[in-house]
Amino acid sequence: MAHEVTLIMGDGVGPDLAEAAKNCIDATGVQINWDIQEAGVDVMERTGTPIPESTLESVRRTKCALKAPITTPVGTGFRSINVHLRHEFGLYACIRPCKYYSGVRTLYEKVPIDIVIFRENTEDLYIGIEFEKGQAKTADLISYINSIAEGRKIATPGEETGITIKPMSVSGSEKIVKAAFEYARGNKRKKVTSVHKANIMKHTDGLFLEISREVAKQYPDIEFEDRIVDNMSMQLVQNPNLYDVLVMPNLYGDILSDLCAGLVGGLGMAPGANIGQDCAVFEATHGSAPKYKGLNKVNPTAVILSGMLMLRHLKEFSAADRLEEAVAAVIAEGKDVTYDMKRDRHDPSAVGTREMAEAICKKIKKP
Repeated sequence: MAHEVTLIMGDGVGPDLAEAAKNCIDATGVQINWDIQEAGVDVMERTGTPIPESTLESVRRTKCALKAPITTPVGTGFRSINVHLRHEFGLYACIRPCKYYSGVRTLYEKVPIDIVIFRENTEDLYIGIEFEKGQAKTADLISYINSIAEGRKIATPGEETGITIKPMSVSGSEKIVKAAFEYARGNKRKKVTSVHKANIMKHTDGLFLEISREVAKQYPDIEFEDRIVDNMSMQLVQNPNLYDVLVMPNLYGDILSDLCAGLVGGLGMAPGANIGQDCAVFEATHGSAPKYKGLNKVNPTAVILSGMLMLRHLKEFSAADRLEEAVAAVIAEGKDVTYDMKRDRHDPSAVGTREMAEAICKKIKKP
């Protein structure tokens, strides 16, 4: 049976990476009808919107998308398209595996790192409820905040203060924690660690921790523990092999997934999945690297491995395994890899995005 999948080409290096991943997925023999769509700064310049309705409609129809990186302006401009897609399609779970593959250049080459991060995707600070400085000066919210600030004898918000709201719910926390435990049970994982800052934010992160503990009781076969996020950061650097599945609110998930990617070789090795009730979008953790646009230079591994996660989602388990094995084989061999994966980043034997993808395609075993 053929699968219907939306392929969002992205901007910057996105189109090169999307083509590389598509070719590798096709090489597994799985039949996919690709609906190729656009999003990002390039289409913004032409149409006035970074994500056309036709792209959204395609995802609504296929309920499955592979998305190449898209630029998010810093400080100004449109909000993150990634965040928009997560809210639009209720993609509450961001799943980011961080696994070491033999041959990758990293400080932790002798440490067996295989961590999966479950990041809540639709709440926390990333929901985007913000007030520009001075914008909310007459709001009831400001009066309430002022009353609290005065009671604690701290500076009160005024014309020079920006404000962001941090909403976290019982239902949102419960869904992501259950998803982490279900994944652990289904994939023979031994431990789930809930990451929070409940010692300070007692009514938001405190709620997340409370729900984590309640959900953990439903999974007595899985070990459970919790860690404060700053301590978790230190633990991941010192003892990453002690951790298995991590579950956490949105902001911490964004930060710690980059930290964990650094443990296994960098963002070029970090795939991702965004899962909702009836829709899923797969994407690399890294950005669009506009300065490398069209240079056929960047590492395609993260987007290709995101395609591997997509194949698992489509229940094409054999194809997913064969694709991951091919990626691992090319990396271990160390010949047909991009410059960032060489011991010397100036190694003239480094290949381009396209050539590394071709090498992976050749390594994929026939079904």
